[in-house]
Amino acid sequence: MRRGAARPLIPKSTSASQRLLGPALVILLWFIATLSGWLSPETLPRPDTVAATFKELWADGYLADNIGASLARAGQGLAAGVAAGLLLALAAGLTRLGDALFDGLVQIKRALPNLALIPLFIMWMGIGEAMKITVIALGVFVPVYINTHAALRDIDLRYVELAQTVDLNRRQFLRYIVFPSCLPGFFTGLRLAATHAWTALVVVETINATSGIGYMISQARIYGQIEIVIAGLVLYGVLGFGTDALIRTVHKRVLGWRQTVA
Repeated sequence: MRRGAARPLIPKSTSASQRLLGPALVILLWFIATLSGWLSPETLPRPDTVAATFKELWADGYLADNIGASLARAGQGLAAGVAAGLLLALAAGLTRLGDALFDGLVQIKRALPNLALIPLFIMWMGIGEAMKITVIALGVFVPVYINTHAALRDIDLRYVELAQTVDLNRRQFLRYIVFPSCLPGFFTGLRLAATHAWTALVVVETINATSGIGYMISQARIYGQIEIVIAGLVLYGVLGFGTDALIRTVHKRVLGWRQTVA
């Protein structure tokens, strides 16, 4: 009996456009539910109503200004958090002193949710931009540190022995063994960090903000404009998906030399 082609044990990874299938199905179900009357417009506006709201807000510049403010906050917090997480992970992963000094502190911070720290930061820094960016950065640096530090600690011992055999110096060991080995963990942490950045942004933009997507949602809630609230939430989702897709693309290009399922 002739055997057919063997099925792959692990499917290949999907592209960014293929990953849009799930969101597209949700939008379709949303449209069907609202068009058929299963959900009232007061509970959830139709997708075309939300799209019209997007168009109106964009036309008068209100949406563009708030998106710019949110991107600036998220970008600054993400940059600061990634830099701090990476530097601390390298210090803790490559030196015993750094591990002793920083790892315990990061684990303590990991157990403290950012929401619990916001009242303290308000008392220290007020309710301005510094507080908002600090909250975002603290939510970002933990996943970068955890994943990069774990990757550094999980370097295959055979590579270390090989480096000793070919007599690599410290600089060469870092360049050819350490940094390539920790990049997968770093990118995993970066994807989680981007998600944390947008999550923290949602919270801080409801605290005495005068611009940003969260401010737009808060104002719409006060005036009962549910279509603007839904538009803001959709926008957060789009920005989160776009950020993750960008990191995935960079990840694939930087680590294209690795033989993986992806």
